[in-house]
Amino acid sequence: MRVAIASDHAALDMKATLVDWLQEAGHEVSDLGPMTADSVDYPDFGYKLADEVASGRVERGVALCGSGIGISMAVNRNPACRCALVSEGLSAKLAREHNDANVIAMGARLVGIEIAKDCLDIFLNTPFGGDRHQRRVDKLSAPQAQGASA
Repeated sequence: MRVAIASDHAALDMKATLVDWLQEAGHEVSDLGPMTADSVDYPDFGYKLADEVASGRVERGVALCGSGIGISMAVNRNPACRCALVSEGLSAKLAREHNDANVIAMGARLVGIEIAKDCLDIFLNTPFGGDRHQRRVDKLSAPQAQGASA
């Protein structure tokens, strides 16, 4: 699978470990940075990751920052992206199964590396359930068409 990964400076070590782990598992990985521990702004890397996923150059994305919150917000600004912030395996599974998430976000200050690997493995190997969930996912991709009322 083609996977893009991006972080901020707070998640640099987690990103490096996950890049190696993904490559060892046979995935084609695009490391979008950063490449040094210098302070950076997570939105810049979240937007870059979102562009890769939205363009179809990669099938899935991994977004990392200190908490995972900020970078997930940045990724989700792109309507083609469905980024789920997870911290354990069940959330990763449901994000794929029910929401067809194409990006997973995690916080390097909150999630240990073994849990991160577990979440990522589940995320990459869980298919979208479709059926009743498809209608909801379609609405996520076209919020303007939905209007203000529910």
